Amino acid sequence: MQLKKKILYVTAFILTVVYLVWRGLYTLPWDESIFALVFGILLWVSELISNFTAVILIWSKNSPKRIIKPDVLPDQFPEVDVLIATHNEEVSLLLKTVNAAVNMEYPDKTKVHIYLSDDSNRTEVRELASRFAIGYIGLQGNKHAKAGNLNNALRQTHSPLVATFDADMIPYSNFLLETVPYFVDDWIRKAADDREKPLGLIQTPQSFYNADLFQFNLFSETSIPNEQDFFSREVNVLNNAQDAAIYTGSNTLILRKAIDDAGGFPINTITEDFELGARINTKGYRNISTTEPLASGLTPTDIPSAIKQRIRWGRGVVQSVHNLHILTNKNLTFRQKLIFLSSYLYWWSFLRRIIYIMAPILFSVFGIKVVDTDFWTLLLFWLPSYYFIHLSMQDLSSDIRTQRWGEVQETIFAPYMIIPVFMQAIGLKEKRFKVTNKTAVQSKKDILYVIPHFILLILTVIGIVTFNYGKYGSEIFYGSVITFWLLTHLFNLTFSVLFFLGRPIYRKSERFLAENSILVKYNSKEYQLVTKNHSEDGLSFLSEDPLYFPEDAVLHFTIEKNKYRTHLTGKVVRVFQESSGWVYGVELEGIPFEEFLQYLLIIYDGFNQSLPQFRDPWVNSFDRFIDNLNRRLGDQGDKVGKGGKGDEASKFPIIRINEEVDVSGVTLLLRRFNYHHFYLASQQDLSENGELHVNIDGVPFELSYIAQNDEDEYTFEVANLAALMNDSAFETLLHKWRNSMGGIS
Repeated sequence: MQLKKKILYVTAFILTVVYLVWRGLYTLPWDESIFALVFGILLWVSELISNFTAVILIWSKNSPKRIIKPDVLPDQFPEVDVLIATHNEEVSLLLKTVNAAVNMEYPDKTKVHIYLSDDSNRTEVRELASRFAIGYIGLQGNKHAKAGNLNNALRQTHSPLVATFDADMIPYSNFLLETVPYFVDDWIRKAADDREKPLGLIQTPQSFYNADLFQFNLFSETSIPNEQDFFSREVNVLNNAQDAAIYTGSNTLILRKAIDDAGGFPINTITEDFELGARINTKGYRNISTTEPLASGLTPTDIPSAIKQRIRWGRGVVQSVHNLHILTNKNLTFRQKLIFLSSYLYWWSFLRRIIYIMAPILFSVFGIKVVDTDFWTLLLFWLPSYYFIHLSMQDLSSDIRTQRWGEVQETIFAPYMIIPVFMQAIGLKEKRFKVTNKTAVQSKKDILYVIPHFILLILTVIGIVTFNYGKYGSEIFYGSVITFWLLTHLFNLTFSVLFFLGRPIYRKSERFLAENSILVKYNSKEYQLVTKNHSEDGLSFLSEDPLYFPEDAVLHFTIEKNKYRTHLTGKVVRVFQESSGWVYGVELEGIPFEEFLQYLLIIYDGFNQSLPQFRDPWVNSFDRFIDNLNRRLGDQGDKVGKGGKGDEASKFPIIRINEEVDVSGVTLLLRRFNYHHFYLASQQDLSENGELHVNIDGVPFELSYIAQNDEDEYTFEVANLAALMNDSAFETLLHKWRNSMGGIS
């Protein structure tokens, strides 16, 4: 660690210890009401825990363990069982996962055994397995949720390595090639020296191909990564230093013997993955995590499903930590205990967040003092500690998440996590396992989830106004600490309200940025172009030239990506211009099943480049706040460059010309042309001109009046378009117009 950082962290630690001791000894409101005293103690304990978890994060950040994928020979790759666990998911969702699994690369694919583990024993799932020639393991009357399903599958399979995938998690083709070598190398090294702990599991990041609710609802899908990336690609990777990477249930390769030694998937918890990973550690195995996504799944797109998912995770981790007796478990090292304790304490951060929000509200709105001190003493002890902790956390801020954004995310979930986590902690368990519904859609009722945040927001505003009203000069200064915290929480709560206000979803399926080779065929013409993006029901491609396709024309496409190749058909539904040419949006139709399977591989084999893996360092939380307000107040700035006035719904390329043309001795301005129409500007009234004859560079245009667009612009239809399409002079004119355009006008 650099000397500067050591000084920063040590200073922050010393000042924080001094502050917390002072807070506990001298600021608790012993002379106030019982409520004030209890809340004051809870506030102090919250600060203790928050700073404790910060110390753990600093310690983890500064003791990383780098792992490098080893090179092994092709004939050293062992047999692998791939278990895809399904409960009640739709077959259309399972299809994508199975299709990707059977196309995973491996030196000897006969060694890869794929199974659909179905605890609903459904005929349609059995048929899906048969269609792909993979194994099907059904289960009737399962009483132990996902753990029971996987344990049943383990009893009927035998390979030394087991890969687990959730029903919606689509593996990339290189998943096994990137994970299996760690185990092979481990076995080779263990044969030479058996003193090192054997490798138990390797966890790859929980990656998602659709924007999560934080990204989508807060208009941040281009500037921040998925909310779960902070844990999957940063915190869990830091756990490698203690050999205690946490098992998150999918995209994982596990040593079968480690599962057996741990007693199989635990059935007395609703987070069987977290607990199994910890139990594997207690049996003397190492768990490691990687940074690069090797599979992507579907994250919830509605608020109720996201909240239920977090409640299940929170309850499960609390339950599992109690089951494992983490603090007294002799089979875990002290550092491993800290890792699991930190995971446990995280689920109490939501209670701490509400306590932090309520503390200044109680004082400023209700006159309840929960910290008993004067301004200068508070400033003396609190400000240095806060400043250096802030600098430390700023130093720890990564390319994935900042402390500020983490507070916003905690605030959003906080009101709905407190009671379930508390109930689990006192032994009131969730009665049944609830699978997250990944296909649920938005509902107008979702807005009701904003109620607690809205109430807290109103109370915060009231607190700011009443606390500062009528104060001047030094009075405002003396109240600045309370005002500072009120304003901080106002910011977080406003973001929360914006989150719950939501945002309409217009797309039927997710869009993936992709520059793949595409051959476009129409009649006898072929164009070798490049795609812009793909989705399951559409695609777009880029052309430097303004190509014309008649309305409802059926185009034929051949798309290639690496080893994949597919043939599709579709119709152009939208065309718009950008700096490098014209983008054609296509709606696909009538795709044969085998071609669709290839197309799915083209779409899903690899991370969705439409979504960021790292935060944009030039966009801070305040920028996102302003952007959200602008978007919701009707700012359409994001539409710039996708067509101008009247262009948004065009099915034909718009060519901006702005060239004067002579019509019967009258000079008119030709603004735009889209093959079917001329858009002419004139100070004279052209509405009475039924027909116009225009000759441009030897190309005769026969025009028929359609409509007046605004005060000086008129639309005329090109009546002789069919004849022009076979005129070489017309093609030359198009090239001239294209070359004179330059950038977007």
